[in-house]
Amino acid sequence: MRGKFITFEGGEGSGKSTHTAALAERLQARGIDCVLTREPGGSAGAEIIRHIILSGIAKPLGAETETILFAAARDDHVRMTIAPALDAGKWVICDRFIDSTRVYQRALGKVDMKLIRSLERVTVGAAMPDLTFVLDVPAGIGLARAKTRRGSAAADRFESEAIEFHEDLRRAFLVLAEREAKRIVVIDGRAPRDVVAERIWATVEERLLGNLAQGVEIAAP
Repeated sequence: MRGKFITFEGGEGSGKSTHTAALAERLQARGIDCVLTREPGGSAGAEIIRHIILSGIAKPLGAETETILFAAARDDHVRMTIAPALDAGKWVICDRFIDSTRVYQRALGKVDMKLIRSLERVTVGAAMPDLTFVLDVPAGIGLARAKTRRGSAAADRFESEAIEFHEDLRRAFLVLAEREAKRIVVIDGRAPRDVVAERIWATVEERLLGNLAQGVEIAAP
């Protein structure tokens, strides 16, 4: 049986890395084999492209070029990491995926949606998420968290954008969530960490684990 694919989206400092790891740990405690990954990155080739994108080297080339670089990274990531894991019956938990491209490059970069959809068809194929969480926090809170997280390190390509960019980003994620409500669930990321984790877990139990338990017995931890 194909594994399940869960993605996490949201602005900078929204808690994606924390909660992808927490969910993977909780699923593994239930006897479900998980692969924890991220975008851009998640495979050897994609990690190289991640460095190019987040360093800001490609920014002067324009949003279309950045979109194509993201797609190249995603193609390697899907072929080398995501698809093999799903085919093996593993669950994949990914920090960012197609919705980040739709928001960062389409909603904010003004890239033609026809290009984005065409690249999705080529790179993603059948590897579409079963469930997506958008962790929603005000831009100011998220940027403050991101600054604390990176310490003395320089801000990356997207963290360095003005707060107006991040406010627009938040709005774009919420609009996307409204349009694809069957797949995307918005979680208030301002709540305490354990509260956010419980809300995520309750959704996974309701939408994915309940259906799984009806057909396949989950191994004991």
